[in-house]
Amino acid sequence: MQKVYYLKTCDTCKRILKEIDLPLSFELQGIKDQEITVKQIEQMHKLSGSYEALFSKRAILYKERDLKNEQLTEEDYKRFILEHYTFLKRPVIINKNEIFIGNSKKSVAAANASIQGN
Repeated sequence: MQKVYYLKTCDTCKRILKEIDLPLSFELQGIKDQEITVKQIEQMHKLSGSYEALFSKRAILYKERDLKNEQLTEEDYKRFILEHYTFLKRPVIINKNEIFIGNSKKSVAAANASIQGN
């Protein structure tokens, strides 16, 4: 599978997609328009090994709900991501059996190397 979960209105996501120059074989899913399913989040978890790795602690709702003072479990992270798209760290790029999460330079460079190497 070759897929990108991203937010269409996010300038950072747009910049990364241009930077990586994705082949046409990649499917793009705007997470605001098309909600993440249980099956999709479970597949991301299988590749990443953790729901927490997929969870954005920069989300406005994270701060508004004061979640930093909660003891969140893996199931909590999963539930929050399914509840609202802003809890997913973006973008999530899946290239076959590899997953690249977030917008750090290291993650974007690794995703680009993986994609261009195919």
